[in-house]
Amino acid sequence: MSRPAVLRALGAVTALVFAAGCSSGGDAGARGTSPPGSPPASSAGSPTGSPAGSAPASPAAEGRVTVAGTLTEGLRSPWGLAALPGGDLLVSSRDERTVTRVDGRSGAQSPLGEVPGVVPGGEGGLMGLAVRDGWVYAYLTAESDNRIVRMRYGGGAGDRLGAPEPVLTGIPKGTVHNGGRIAFGPDGMLYAGTGETGETGLAQDRESLGGKILRMTPEGKPAPGNPFAGSVVYSYGHRNVQGIAWDDQGRLWAAEFGQNTWDELNLVEPGKNYGWPEAEGQAGEARFVDPVAQWPTSEASPSGIAYARGAVWMAGLRGERLWRIPLSGAERSGEPEAFLAGEHGRLRTVLADGAGRLWLVTSETDGRGTPGSGDDRILRLDVR
Repeated sequence: MSRPAVLRALGAVTALVFAAGCSSGGDAGARGTSPPGSPPASSAGSPTGSPAGSAPASPAAEGRVTVAGTLTEGLRSPWGLAALPGGDLLVSSRDERTVTRVDGRSGAQSPLGEVPGVVPGGEGGLMGLAVRDGWVYAYLTAESDNRIVRMRYGGGAGDRLGAPEPVLTGIPKGTVHNGGRIAFGPDGMLYAGTGETGETGLAQDRESLGGKILRMTPEGKPAPGNPFAGSVVYSYGHRNVQGIAWDDQGRLWAAEFGQNTWDELNLVEPGKNYGWPEAEGQAGEARFVDPVAQWPTSEASPSGIAYARGAVWMAGLRGERLWRIPLSGAERSGEPEAFLAGEHGRLRTVLADGAGRLWLVTSETDGRGTPGSGDDRILRLDVR
């Protein structure tokens, strides 16, 4: 069900206010001044093929999205989403510090408990989730850092989460740019997207875990084959990674918040430098990896991404739309397409269900949206 027109109008006014000086995605913190090397919006080249990098206003015939229904509603500050064997879902509440099981057919909610040690604030709290071998992994903000923990979970009726065990600690925390997405890759390793907490220099410091994509064993050790010996750092030069996903050929893609000018979709390779804070968007410099696609920050502010039916699907917070980026190998095979613009408010997380469909989590109750009756929701999407 689409949001009422009056809420969409209020959301448009809110977006204009945030455009004047908030972080990409409206998740707190001023954007500030573009760093040296950032392309001005009026003159930078556009990998999306439209003025100033903006993607087409209406979707082309090649793509299609149908909202098949609402799985569940009434969620508070939902952030992470993970699938359990059998098709049920786990969803985290960033601000309430809880994990809830959602029946994948009926949408019935079963609280699994509050995760101890979470200290919500700003963009921090209980964020990304992943599931593997009877463990629930969570990326969370603690008193002194961001960290990844894991909790035993049997998966049966009435089961509760076990006590959290640290997997990786010492990820820098801040009021803004805490990253938070985690996922297991096709190689069985655990990946995490982190932010530079507003301290831009951390992104280029390979000794820091901030502004990075991390790769580790399920126990939190540096994964075999990592590019920097003895380190969990996989790639660097990131501002705030909040979406990671793999395509059908095992390549890693990541969505990243820009500052004033460009949000990015990157193809991530081990050991590569993605430019921040010296570059935002396409830089055309050999020492940096340019994004495969970029958007003005008002049109995206990307959070979760997923891969389905030959495309990356990217949820937009401030952009309040779902982007489809068609792929052919390591390149785009067409222009990004926008769907659901303004229909369901801020979009936080998108997850492929393994059958070519998507789950989509809205984000109106996180303090930045305009929540209406029933917010927040998990929607079922049929895509092509």
